[in-house]
Amino acid sequence: MGNIFGRKRRTRVTEQDRAVLQLKQQRDKLKQYQKRITLQLEKERNLAKQLLKDGKKEKALLLLKKKRYQDQLLDKTENQISNLERMCQDIEFAQIEMKVIEGLKVGNDCLKSLHEAMSIEDVERIMDETQEAIEYQREIDEMLAGSLTQEDEDAILAELEAITQGDLDLPEVPDESLPEVPETAEEEPGQERPRKKQEREMLAV
Repeated sequence: MGNIFGRKRRTRVTEQDRAVLQLKQQRDKLKQYQKRITLQLEKERNLAKQLLKDGKKEKALLLLKKKRYQDQLLDKTENQISNLERMCQDIEFAQIEMKVIEGLKVGNDCLKSLHEAMSIEDVERIMDETQEAIEYQREIDEMLAGSLTQEDEDAILAELEAITQGDLDLPEVPDESLPEVPETAEEEPGQERPRKKQEREMLAV
């Protein structure tokens, strides 16, 4: 069955990476040695105290001389560990600087290729052509503005107003007048106004 997650991308190990790894391994070994010597020195110091209590001063003195020599070795070990750590840091920082330099080189090559594709002469030519096009358009605008009279300007404004009104699309107003509405409604058959009734009564008398 194949690997369902695909193959892992392998990172290329450089000589500098190997050197840093070896330096760190040596540093770790020195730290282990330093720890072992420290424990041994503590035991020898306690043993020297016991020898002095037992009255064995000469043996105690010999043991303290040995302890003193080991103290000096311990100091040298500490210096070596510091040197190894400093060297690891220097190599790692040099690798970072190398990557930065490589990035700068790629950037410079890219800029150089762009400059080759577009030379200064090409830029100057394009700028001149652009300026000429702007001046040509300005001359056309001035010619058009100078050739129009006041009557032409008024005609253009009138046409613009007519177009604007035409876009509104208002409904047309009818020309015929509306019929007049009678003031009172027609009387129903069999009904008379009171005033007309009084007038007929007065004539009958």
